Amino acid sequence: MKLEKFYYDNQIVKMFAYATVLWAVVGMLVGLYAAFQMAFPAISMGLPYTTFGRIRPLHTNAVIFAFVGNGIFMGVYYSLQRLLKTRMWSDALSRINFWGWQLIIVSAAITLPLGFNTSKEYAELEWPIDIAIALIWVVFGLNMMMTIIKRRERHLYVAVWFYIATFVTVAVLHIVNSFELPISFLKSYSWYAGVQDALVQWWYGHNAVAFFLTTPYLGLMYYFIPKAANRPVYSYRLSIIHFWALIFLYIWAGPHHLLYTSLPDWAQSLGTVFSLMLIAPSWGGMLNGLLTLRGAWDRVREDPVLKFMVVAVTCYGMATLEGPILSIKSVNAISHFTDWTIAHVHIGGLGWNGFLTFGMLYWLIPRMFKTKLYSIRLANAHFWIGTLGIIFYALPLYWAALTQWSMWQDFSADGFLVYPTFLETVTQIVPMYVMRAIGGTLFFIGAIVMVYNLVKTVKAGSFEKEEAAEAPALEKEYKEHSKEHWHRGIERRPVQLMILSLIVILIGGVIEMVPTFLVKSNVPTIEAVKPYTPLELQGRDVYIKEGCNACHSQMVRPFRHETERYGEYSKSGEFVYDHPFLWGSKRTGPDLAREGANKLKKSDAWHFEHLIEPDRMSPGSIMPVYAWLATTELDTSTTEAKINAMRTLGVPYPEGYEKQANKDLVAQQAKIVASIKEGGIDAIPNTEMIALIAYLQRLGRDTQLKDQTAEK
Repeated sequence: MKLEKFYYDNQIVKMFAYATVLWAVVGMLVGLYAAFQMAFPAISMGLPYTTFGRIRPLHTNAVIFAFVGNGIFMGVYYSLQRLLKTRMWSDALSRINFWGWQLIIVSAAITLPLGFNTSKEYAELEWPIDIAIALIWVVFGLNMMMTIIKRRERHLYVAVWFYIATFVTVAVLHIVNSFELPISFLKSYSWYAGVQDALVQWWYGHNAVAFFLTTPYLGLMYYFIPKAANRPVYSYRLSIIHFWALIFLYIWAGPHHLLYTSLPDWAQSLGTVFSLMLIAPSWGGMLNGLLTLRGAWDRVREDPVLKFMVVAVTCYGMATLEGPILSIKSVNAISHFTDWTIAHVHIGGLGWNGFLTFGMLYWLIPRMFKTKLYSIRLANAHFWIGTLGIIFYALPLYWAALTQWSMWQDFSADGFLVYPTFLETVTQIVPMYVMRAIGGTLFFIGAIVMVYNLVKTVKAGSFEKEEAAEAPALEKEYKEHSKEHWHRGIERRPVQLMILSLIVILIGGVIEMVPTFLVKSNVPTIEAVKPYTPLELQGRDVYIKEGCNACHSQMVRPFRHETERYGEYSKSGEFVYDHPFLWGSKRTGPDLAREGANKLKKSDAWHFEHLIEPDRMSPGSIMPVYAWLATTELDTSTTEAKINAMRTLGVPYPEGYEKQANKDLVAQQAKIVASIKEGGIDAIPNTEMIALIAYLQRLGRDTQLKDQTAEK
């Protein structure tokens, strides 16, 4: 059989490898800055661009989409060419993929600290950037699918199945969750409201973890562990079960992020059931990866690449066991809104994604530069420093979570809350936050050691930009074997595999979302709930811009300790005009759902002083200062567009109201300024501070009277 000569494109792999290392350092450094702010809020220096609320989404986007995203492209572009025995279909599309992705990352790094933030977890970027993400993702997918079609290898290896499923699912998730109505170049409102928005967001949010942080990395695991160990994958049949069961079950699990919320119970139950079922395929994949090393365990002691990969797969197994456990309602009652979830996410992020990426870099760079790794000892040092970093990061947060939860629900013998003030539960866990920051520092130091090691390796080697290879052309007709496994037929047909994957992942999303949108009884309305006033609407956008939802929830769960502390538990009808929803994921500060109607309701003057000097009004507070809001002019030129947009989305503002909205805004401002003056403070009208106070004082007001809480 005649062999065809061709060349692998290593240049694109090198570009993504360098970007991976660069954004690893940047993303971790920003994360460290945010972590230290949790213990020492003064380091934000009172600047609007450095507060935790603005820095936190910058960190998550930098780590997920910059570090891990470039790691995915690095590994896929390297492995796909070799698995298919062909060069990528289009060098031009490869470069567009690279530079387009880097421009998206840079745009996120600029817009997020400036406060352009949709508030949606892992989807904070505004609509122009969302469109760019979709276009670049299609470029990547087109290049990948055309490369698969022109391959020289008949059957698609398991890694390629995961790459295909990743492409189609991420595209669906991103497009559906990004339906938004623009009102300006960098401001939009979610097309969905309240309960529906929460469901769509966590259908996306959980599956962004599943299909961006998990399935592509499983494909990389199936390629790089056998390569590094020089062993075949343990079980072909197990890989089939792992793939199809995982992509079918994962898509249902999103509602487990919304347990005990206003989401309908049937949707919460579906999320729990399918999350528990996920243990089987997840652990099947983990075991398939670890058992691939059978007969090679002696090498693990010496080879840092295998060390990183073994711990990565182990962390994958730990995270995918813990996740389903956290979806059990009794456990979720403890973990939700606490640091347990943060610890859980970082076991996966630091251990699974971080360590597997480090292992790939240590394996790839020497081969592409035709040399040996500069220092095995430094790589081993990186492994142990990083491992200690993960431990020091996660364990204090587990301790903090249990401490805070036990304090939240602690009642005295007389039936009163032992810690009625939320701040009492925060000051107790600050030492744990310090330990978490130390753990992050160790992990970061390990990454710096890696950078030094890789730089020295690159300098010692000679880069092979075009790697020569030979393989026979794909036969025109394939004759099936009588004893061939049934799945081999699917593996020969990439387009059919892509379509079948799409169908499998759509089933769960359709079944969960369609009833929530079309059956009115799933979201009963409340007559007393009215649209926000123009000033409150503007204040809500200030709240979103400053990332307040990163630390404050707006969802009182039906627990005695929550209703005693905050007031009546939240109903789905309260949120019908909320575009987007703001239920939150973590309580670093108290829940604000009843802030304007709380039995200990605070005055406008108190809110003003608290935003300027949090620690003076609440000694021990770790909230950053927001003094600039008191002098930052509110942009009322957007009021008309915002009212029109909300009416388009179904909020019942009267026709023509947008023309008089600013008059009502000014009148409400005057009342708040006068109220603040009664507290002895001369506040400047028409500032973002006044708008934010208006919004905070509105929260919970519509449902504060018992006769108003009856649902239709």
